[in-house]
Amino acid sequence: MALRPLRVMQSFRTPRPTTNPYIVMLDQALAAEPTIDHVRFSWREALLGRLDVIHFHWPEVLLEGDRPWKRWGKRQLFRLMLLRAAVGGTAFVRTVHNLELPSGLDPATRRLLVTLERRTRLRILLNDVTKPAWESATVVIPHGHYVDWFAATPRVLAAPHTLGFAGLVRAYKGVESLIEAFAQTAADRPQLRLRISGRPTSAALRSELESLAATDARVTLDLRFLDEDAFATAIMSARGIVLPYRHMHNSGAALAALSLSRPVLVPRNEVNTALSAEVGEGWVHQYDDLVDADDLRAFDDAVAHEPAEPPRLGGRDWSTVGAQHADAYRAAVAGVR
Repeated sequence: MALRPLRVMQSFRTPRPTTNPYIVMLDQALAAEPTIDHVRFSWREALLGRLDVIHFHWPEVLLEGDRPWKRWGKRQLFRLMLLRAAVGGTAFVRTVHNLELPSGLDPATRRLLVTLERRTRLRILLNDVTKPAWESATVVIPHGHYVDWFAATPRVLAAPHTLGFAGLVRAYKGVESLIEAFAQTAADRPQLRLRISGRPTSAALRSELESLAATDARVTLDLRFLDEDAFATAIMSARGIVLPYRHMHNSGAALAALSLSRPVLVPRNEVNTALSAEVGEGWVHQYDDLVDADDLRAFDDAVAHEPAEPPRLGGRDWSTVGAQHADAYRAAVAGVR
């Protein structure tokens, strides 16, 4: 006898043009999965709908508001959602995008998120290295690739001896350290170029990047918001993409570069070592501690020629990802009931 589709509500609403591509592609994959009834988030559904599963990604977003009374109101709705789920037997599933709760939360919001974490039945991990801070059953479902996402973007050739960074520029991503390390290659690699593409998250960070780049004519800054085509073009125009993050757990930017057939230079850790083994030789290069000039010289040499084989991303097809999520939801419901 065929199983009825599970009714699963995500913690995200209808995707917009600026929505994280991971969410957009997951939304599409779940909508195409025949064994689940895919529902986007609304407070009405959360409180009144018949739901088998609520799947949370960044639950703190549901508690945000630009006025104190809005935040207070959302906390009350969140409490009612927790109560309704407990009474109705709705299973909570969490994707572990971040290892810890966000910093700077007010005490009331933190308490609600801790309650959610404690009641979560199953956690979806993006890799098998992640060790969640909260106990629950876990399943590994890798982040899907971006091959289809960028399929319609016109291809561009990579400029020789050009390294790049593309994406939102946040303090933890270490772009300032990248420019400083790059400056040390001026004497022996005058032909080397560095392109930084993406909007800084603060005026102070923008000013610092502009000050550092002003001393090296080989550095080009494009500090604007990048739509998806501009982001892909920025990646493809470089021979290799440097991600000088101070902390890296899961990186959509690395996967995006690999989906566009550009090698990446990333911090050495278990996740990136496993990614290197998965995609094949020559695609994932690693550095220890902070990226330095020697790392950049070695990467420039390595990406002068493309690897012999394209990156292996077959295990990250989104139809597979959708089916794996459906299996995870059934496991979570079985655990509750």
